[in-house]
Amino acid sequence: MKTAGTAYRCGDCGYVSLQWLGRCPECGEWNSFIAEAATPVKSGKSKAKAARSGISSGLPQPLNVVSAAETPRFTSGYEELDRVLGGGIVPGSLVLLGGEPGIGKSTLLLQLALRVADAGETVLIASGEESEKQVRMRADRLGQAADGLYVAAETNIERIIQSAETLTPSVLVVDSIQTMSDPETSGGAGSLNQVKECTHRLLTAAKSGGTAVFIVGHVTKEGAIAGPRVLEHMVDTVLYFEGERHQSHRIVRAVKNRFGSTDEIGVFDMGDSGLREVANPSEIFIADRRRGTPGSVVVASIEGTRSFLVELQALAAPTSLAYPRRVAAGLDYQRLALLTAVLERRAGLKLGTQDVYVSAAGGLKIVEPAADLGIALAIASAFKGKPLTAETVVFGEIGLSGEVRFVSHAERRIKEAARLGFKTAIVPPGAAKTGIKGIDIIEVTNVRDALNRLSAN
Repeated sequence: MKTAGTAYRCGDCGYVSLQWLGRCPECGEWNSFIAEAATPVKSGKSKAKAARSGISSGLPQPLNVVSAAETPRFTSGYEELDRVLGGGIVPGSLVLLGGEPGIGKSTLLLQLALRVADAGETVLIASGEESEKQVRMRADRLGQAADGLYVAAETNIERIIQSAETLTPSVLVVDSIQTMSDPETSGGAGSLNQVKECTHRLLTAAKSGGTAVFIVGHVTKEGAIAGPRVLEHMVDTVLYFEGERHQSHRIVRAVKNRFGSTDEIGVFDMGDSGLREVANPSEIFIADRRRGTPGSVVVASIEGTRSFLVELQALAAPTSLAYPRRVAAGLDYQRLALLTAVLERRAGLKLGTQDVYVSAAGGLKIVEPAADLGIALAIASAFKGKPLTAETVVFGEIGLSGEVRFVSHAERRIKEAARLGFKTAIVPPGAAKTGIKGIDIIEVTNVRDALNRLSAN
């Protein structure tokens, strides 16, 4: 087998250079180039094998004659996961699941495998990090393994694909992609060459055989999936499994999905017997709320098609520093700084001498601007020492001039709050075109109006 010269590859985007560069010309990252061992040049039998491994061996055909019939999905056994995937598992899809070590990625996929096998499908788990006995021990803890569930403690991607061709499973789980290797590719397991090649082999096997493939990916210290970013471009769906180690709940979030929306989340609760679906996330995120506490505000948030309530907490304390702190947990720091400036300029709050801390309770990450009004009221409540009434929910976007702007799905948010017993909703103008039984709607046009409601309590 002949080899080509040594090359340098960007660890973020996969750009290849013949010499080391301080900054990647493709993605702009600094010090991201890693030297790769000589790349093998396949010839003869290897080339023929590679040529036959394409997704389709047919000739190009007109698009209008290609069948438009949608491939029927099948359930994962978990409604929360099906929602994130876009309505179920798509045969022939390639799904990448990333998350911090110990967060529960392997547990989630093992429970998925058990549910799918219980439904009469064939499932193959290729584990590069655990032996067959260790997988069996976890399966016994989560639930008795079904007859259609197979496990192979294997790191050779060639043998894994051969086993999949023999068993023709509906689902193939690869845990993890960083432990897999192709004997015909240079570099050790986990290297950029190996990760790319193994993912490409799995992609080809999924598309040609109709097997849904789930692969586990490790994450870097920054929280991104390890390996070249091109890895995320190769797969159909990228899921992140999130959660705090000291919290029991876990969130599955899609950041890429060719077969569905990327706005959906799935909520699970980690217990002694594995992960349990949480049908009503509001019960978790506001369960431990302390009523009548200054700085505590409940916000109605939307993720995809689901509305739920989450508690925002704020603390304002005098600072001894020349530049006061602005700390955000579960929220965008830039958004916090912007809202603090709006409160100072448009509402007259003297926050220049205060350290301001804001957190989304329960470890949830809130990214939508509809939380702006809740953040502003939480900061003002903490600064003035005046709490909102416990049965009040708020939402609305705040502009730089202090106006409160309309947000989408307003009535759905209000109905969720009413269902959970909230009596008052502070909302933007026009949020509820019709009255909603059981809850009083208070419309505010700017941040000063909202703060007046705080003073009125």
